[in-house]
Amino acid sequence: MDGATTPSPPRDRHRQRAAELVAAASIEISPRDELAGERLRNLFAPGTTVFVNHPASVTHHDIVAACAKLRRAGFIPVPHVAARRLASFTQANDFLRRAAGEAEVTGALLIAGDPDLPAGPFGDSLALLASGVVEGNGLRAVAFAGYPEGHPTIGGRALEGALRGKIALARRNGLDVSLVTQFGFEAAPIQRWSAALRGDGIDCPVRVGIAGPATVMTLAKFAVRCGIGASLRALARDHTAFARILVEAKPDALIEALVAGEDAGAPIDGLHVFTFGGARRTAEWMHALR
Repeated sequence: MDGATTPSPPRDRHRQRAAELVAAASIEISPRDELAGERLRNLFAPGTTVFVNHPASVTHHDIVAACAKLRRAGFIPVPHVAARRLASFTQANDFLRRAAGEAEVTGALLIAGDPDLPAGPFGDSLALLASGVVEGNGLRAVAFAGYPEGHPTIGGRALEGALRGKIALARRNGLDVSLVTQFGFEAAPIQRWSAALRGDGIDCPVRVGIAGPATVMTLAKFAVRCGIGASLRALARDHTAFARILVEAKPDALIEALVAGEDAGAPIDGLHVFTFGGARRTAEWMHALR
């Protein structure tokens, strides 16, 4: 015997890799979630990156308050900043100044937001970025949204051009750049999109968005809202009977497919978990996979 070890079977390696990705995943919660603070420590390890979303029902004050509670609890808060929800440069500046000062926020996810018409001067995340409000308040990093299945209202070429413009401007402003993708239910569109990014010379880190465990009905509602048609059809294929819409769907098969198709020269940078079924259920699922 020469002491050589037998390589692990591919399935075991995939399972281990999936566990590593899930353990290091970021999560996303609402600023009004009752768990957004000290109570989240009962579910997730301190040091976890927690994105705090920016729905229409909250103000930037709510987001800052949630980020501050998360920081005090030992988490790394990353606020969503929805450009079209900001009424003025003054509001945007107050938002990020307080986020940096009260919650030690060092990075933010810039998105356009859902409103058809902007509440103020920012029509999209590029306009917000161009205002200088991000680096002007001491933030060092910015994330942008990625759309592997396209955007419901923006064409592919326009999306690509906008992304290139935002990345270039952020880097000129001295900011670290990353992407967080929209969630999906199929690996193939995500893998094609990631390969296309690399082929186009876009080399920033990408967190792949996945939906945590939730009922099929809940996932379908968010999928329709976000315009992920191809993945929604895949979800429907797996849950065809109306009686099954209350069945819980989990992203295990998606993660397995992503890992199985992982490019050794360009590994998955990370996962980002949307907690549509609740933070507590997401935590239970994540712990079971570790």
